[in-house]
Amino acid sequence: MKKILLIIFYSISIFIYSSVMASEEAKYDIVKSTDVYEIRKYSDRLAVEVVSTTEDNSFRKLFNYISGNNEKNLEIKMTIPVTQTEKSGNMTMQFYLPSKFSKDNVPDPTNTDVEVINIDGGYYAVIRYSGRASEENFIKHKNILEDQLIKDNISIQSPPIKATYNSPFTLPILRRNEAMFRVKYKY
Repeated sequence: MKKILLIIFYSISIFIYSSVMASEEAKYDIVKSTDVYEIRKYSDRLAVEVVSTTEDNSFRKLFNYISGNNEKNLEIKMTIPVTQTEKSGNMTMQFYLPSKFSKDNVPDPTNTDVEVINIDGGYYAVIRYSGRASEENFIKHKNILEDQLIKDNISIQSPPIKATYNSPFTLPILRRNEAMFRVKYKY
């Protein structure tokens, strides 16, 4: 009984910690919702990205940028989600920048591997899932989404995108993960 109470206490503490640490999320409108997925319309947004062969290295470089390793030594609040996708055979990781930034006021990176980019707005099909942000879990959900989009005759226009929303300290059952595709959609 004591063990169960401790587990409940830690679970609630982690949930509260995760809620308090909530970050700005990329804005979108839901234009279609099904039992399997939703289609979202995103506006243009700024991000910093690293194209690399190792995920850990990319995260560290992006984290250093928002921690003040930029031309203005400016600390930038973490936003959600963190996305990963493949570009030209390499893994690309992106941190979205808070909405207060524009091309005119965003600090330039000091690390040449970090690039500030504009992500064009558009329609994205998204499936949400909990659990670990493992590659296996992502592929499982990406396949479910892809199969359903094909059945619904919705044209996929990008490689799959892995989006994670929580810190690694969040209990897997409370985590929000997503698999996404940019799609051609008429609203």
